[in-house]
Amino acid sequence: MPLATALALALAAAPATPSLAFAPAAARPGDVVLMEVTGARETPHGTLAGRPLVFWRDGESWRALAALPIETAPGTIAAHVEVGGAPIDAALSIVEPGFASHALTLPPRYVEPPPEVKRRIEADRRAFALAFDRPFEAPLFARAFGMPRDAATSGRYGDQRVLNGKVDSVHYGLDLRGPRGAAVSASNDGTVALVRDAYMSGKTVVLWHGAGIFTVYFHLDRVDVHDGQRVRRGQRIGLLGSTGRSTGPHLHWGVKVDGLYVDPESLVAIDFGKGTAPARQAVAAPRPTRPQEAAPAQAPAETAPGAPPAEPAEPATAGPR
Repeated sequence: MPLATALALALAAAPATPSLAFAPAAARPGDVVLMEVTGARETPHGTLAGRPLVFWRDGESWRALAALPIETAPGTIAAHVEVGGAPIDAALSIVEPGFASHALTLPPRYVEPPPEVKRRIEADRRAFALAFDRPFEAPLFARAFGMPRDAATSGRYGDQRVLNGKVDSVHYGLDLRGPRGAAVSASNDGTVALVRDAYMSGKTVVLWHGAGIFTVYFHLDRVDVHDGQRVRRGQRIGLLGSTGRSTGPHLHWGVKVDGLYVDPESLVAIDFGKGTAPARQAVAAPRPTRPQEAAPAQAPAETAPGAPPAEPAEPATAGPR
């Protein structure tokens, strides 16, 4: 056998050196990041910024989704992955998110729930906790996530609410405008994990998509699915409304990954077919808006400040985990 041919066969038979890639290559605090290991025959194990990763097999590669806490500081964070005892170390760039700050003045009844509903809020909290308590499983979807409706936004992930002169909460979802009765669709294939009429989030649907991903749909006027139902991407799951602690018709859409609420727009940006996502750009922090008087009839169409995004009994300032 010629030497060149033997060398080529030896190189082809040699195991590939495992490598690690991020999608996107630069992220913002609160983003979800797709991590992909190629060239590995065994299941990888590792962490990103100290948070454990769970990998699943995807063709010839291994994938994991990492949720970045909203408190993550701009700079770099370390990823440490091991394959068969061999380490792979890499760093992910974190850019300035430029989260906005909105000041509002609202009547007291929109700030503190009345005492008589506290038992209901606690029951809601337990129902959400049970819905989110699922073991890890492979993705139930094959395509990228889509928006639940094509609409302008009235509130983005990370917006800080300054209510009556006091920092009251951080917004952990995306508020999408629309008229009452407009269709709301599943953002991807999955299973209905919860249908509930909750005090804070109103008529609510929670979908489980596998890979540690849940999507939540709040303030619906009507729900068209039931617990345990399998749904497909783009399927109508309900109608837009203003139920619960809401100051006007809109959809609050949230995404929870590995126990953390993340920016829904970062999930939509991931192309799961190609394993890519555009790098996030740094955004300068805007100046806070001036306080505005707001009554239910004239308040912006968003979740009433002070209401956490899900597990409704948790203090808003603590953030859901």
